[in-house]
Amino acid sequence: MKKGIVLIMIAILSLPMLKAQKSSAKDNCAGTWKFEAPYAPEGYTSGTVVVSTADQKHTTTMSFTGNDFKFPGDNIKAEKDSIQFSVFIQGEDVKVMLRVENDTVMSGKAVYSEGEVPLSLKRSAAKDATVK
Repeated sequence: MKKGIVLIMIAILSLPMLKAQKSSAKDNCAGTWKFEAPYAPEGYTSGTVVVSTADQKHTTTMSFTGNDFKFPGDNIKAEKDSIQFSVFIQGEDVKVMLRVENDTVMSGKAVYSEGEVPLSLKRSAAKDATVK
């Protein structure tokens, strides 16, 4: 009987540690991500999303291939394995919703007045220690 209680207590106490390990692998979306959006309007079909973390606050920027301008993200919400933010592009607020699939892949969508555009992202380089 005592062994059963001890085993149950060990199982209960170890669950939060296992959950923390599982979520921390997906939780880190910081880095530089190259995206593809083949159904987006011309000029917006590919580019880069940079996600940074400083003092437990996320920042994002989005840029498009062939354009040096970086659109800063607003209203950033990061939870477990997802991040959401808005960018203001050509007078329109575009909401970007991304989900971390693994260490090198994210997927999601961009929603704007004309509809939704699916996004696929790949980490452009190994995790950089300077991007936290």
